[in-house]
Amino acid sequence: MEYIQAFLVGGILCVIGQLLIDKTKLTPARILVTYVTAGVVLTAVGLYRPLVEFGGAGATVPLTGFGFALANGVREAVRQKGFLGVFTGGVMATAGGIAAAIFFGYLVALVFKPGDKS
Repeated sequence: MEYIQAFLVGGILCVIGQLLIDKTKLTPARILVTYVTAGVVLTAVGLYRPLVEFGGAGATVPLTGFGFALANGVREAVRQKGFLGVFTGGVMATAGGIAAAIFFGYLVALVFKPGDKS
């Protein structure tokens, strides 16, 4: 049942993203920022954690999950370190994902020929 719940939550998030691409003039970069910001805001108001508990990886893997991780990292760092945690918590919580994205992006660039679409 967990797989179905993850598929449903992740699928709905992807459908929303696809609708934003198809029906609006938003660029992919703006949609990315909107998703991350939505994850932070929904976490701040307490709505994203129930979604994560229901959908598991379907909620934590998409970009909204990155915002969720940022918000939780900041919350935890502020609790431990005070005001300084506002600046360090998000980076500490997401450092592994950021490092993996850079490493695998570099690896793909070595294997394939990167360049402009034109």
